[in-house]
Amino acid sequence: MRTKKLILMSAMMLTLPSFAQLTTYLKSPNGKIEVKLQVDKNIHYSISDNGTQLMKDNVAEMKFAGISQSKYSSVNTKSSIKEVIYAPNYKQSQIKSEYAQTIIKFKNGINAEFRAYNSGVAYRFFTTSTKGNWKVENEVADFHFTNDAIAYLPYSTNVKNPKAMAFQATYDVAPLSQSKNLEAFLPATVDMKSAKITLLETDVEGYPGLFVKGSDSTIKGEFAQYPKSFDYYKWRVQKYVTETENYIAQGKGNKTFPWRILAITHDDTEMPTNTLAYELASPSRIKGDTSWIKPGKVAWDWWNDWGISNVDFKAGINQETYKYYIDFAAKQGLQYIILDEGWYVPSSGDMLTVIPELNLKELVEYGKQKNVGVILWTVFNVLDSQLDAACEKYSAMGIKGFKVDFMDRYDQEGVDMIYRIADRCAKSKMVLDYHGIFAPQGIQRTYPNVINFEAVFGMEEVKWTVREKGVENGKSYDRPSKDMPTYDVTFPYIRGMAGYVDFTPGGFRNATAADFQPMYYNPVTMGTRCHQLAHYIVHESPLTMLADNPTIYMKDKECTDFISSLPTVYEEMRCIAGEIGKYIVIARRDGQNWYVGGETNWEGRDLTVDLSFLPVGSYEMTLAKDGINADKAATDYKIEQNTVTTSSKVNIHLAQGGGFAMKLIRK
Repeated sequence: MRTKKLILMSAMMLTLPSFAQLTTYLKSPNGKIEVKLQVDKNIHYSISDNGTQLMKDNVAEMKFAGISQSKYSSVNTKSSIKEVIYAPNYKQSQIKSEYAQTIIKFKNGINAEFRAYNSGVAYRFFTTSTKGNWKVENEVADFHFTNDAIAYLPYSTNVKNPKAMAFQATYDVAPLSQSKNLEAFLPATVDMKSAKITLLETDVEGYPGLFVKGSDSTIKGEFAQYPKSFDYYKWRVQKYVTETENYIAQGKGNKTFPWRILAITHDDTEMPTNTLAYELASPSRIKGDTSWIKPGKVAWDWWNDWGISNVDFKAGINQETYKYYIDFAAKQGLQYIILDEGWYVPSSGDMLTVIPELNLKELVEYGKQKNVGVILWTVFNVLDSQLDAACEKYSAMGIKGFKVDFMDRYDQEGVDMIYRIADRCAKSKMVLDYHGIFAPQGIQRTYPNVINFEAVFGMEEVKWTVREKGVENGKSYDRPSKDMPTYDVTFPYIRGMAGYVDFTPGGFRNATAADFQPMYYNPVTMGTRCHQLAHYIVHESPLTMLADNPTIYMKDKECTDFISSLPTVYEEMRCIAGEIGKYIVIARRDGQNWYVGGETNWEGRDLTVDLSFLPVGSYEMTLAKDGINADKAATDYKIEQNTVTTSSKVNIHLAQGGGFAMKLIRK
């Protein structure tokens, strides 16, 4: 958790007349990205990349109640700052960060910091003379592109109240001029042809998150208003906002506001490995030993609807069923089970009272004997309302953490809640899986006990994805209404830039596009078995699920053993091949061993995996690939072994909706 800083060049201070307008430039350390800053009472900035202007006259401004705009007073520029960031459980265990920085100070004490990295641009506001209470009426975050570029926008799924939803949507891919009049959430990508720009944010603390709306060559930021009153959905006692104030944020004293990030990439393979969201987040606040933060794999109950069979007890939310899940986890070397919704009565809003069918203390002890930890599901505001009592009771019992669900909002009060929960759970040495929530925005660095996030159109969505029929380009079609394999090779490039993703992979009932049907109790996945195996390597997921039921896993022990043998945290990540929306190949290193996963959309393709990234030496390759009949029988796969070196090239055929997973164990 240490950070080392080396300032290579001394600061250049400009103290200018208050009536002058300032035009100044900030360049990335490699000189390729240039930010033109025009400063008067507010800030306009333009961005060029390799001499090509990508954005022009973007507007960055904050509007505080009772504080009028004022002229700038000084500009402080540093041309090169270096940091070494240690990042446990992240896509890279160590990040060598370098950036140039400009700090603009205004006479009213509302200041701005801009940074130019070799991989993008970021800015934030901060105050230096705010002593009492403050309110932010609005923030202007307008992004103007130099052409009507193609945008990848995940729109809200709640048309009536767009800023209240679960942040689970596929990407609408269209020119900005054809954008819907509807809020989208971040991350979002704009393809400028010469480069792609991905909008992210990080360090969103004590402040609402950013939503965006597209129009002709423009994306404008929007924010949820500060909540004024609430009500509760009866089924889960889930809190929701019924009325808002006429401002977006409030606080007291000086404040550092969130980073707005414009990540710039030229090849799609640069996108999944971009680390700006983590680099710009606040360092860890957990002091001392953190060895209790243990990532791992989970035998999960909800997706498979407690669907075990061939047992002599009634499967469900009861003692026998969860002992069965613990036994399975122990046999496979899995670290956890989760008790999802139902272990307490959701409509009671009381997570301190366990249903009579469960003896939770006995289950925890049973799991402890087999080295399997227990994690409990709950609702965000329910945990928040009983936070101290829940942490004290369940940590003393031996519960390892909470899966927290149904935030479904991104206002300041909701953001405050996730930081409050993370801090209190850290004090009790409990891990967290945040579900039904916005994308990770730096909290995984600040509170590394948060070891997964949802904010993805994950595998639960296939349970209710219906088929649709129609005519397109003169041809009739009958297909699933959501195209999961295409989404699977899109979101790692965009959503993956923000960090952890709780996609909940591992479905063993696999189907082609022609065969797929929505099923709730015995859900089916779109694409092949090896497409599912690849998820465990392609996704950055320190706490990852085995979403199907133990009975079906034990019927295919070879495939299950393969998943069980994979790490969940790696030291290094590379995207060695891919094109957004078409296919992706990710390589990850754990010690001297490497793991490679690849996936394709509904188009079958032949890939040659070049192993030249390997250090010199011999490796035992175990390759799980689509079987020869996987285009018709999506469960068909083949596992083969061979010895390879850094000079090897491996030819692999991916079926429609297919994939592969490869282990390279150093000899």
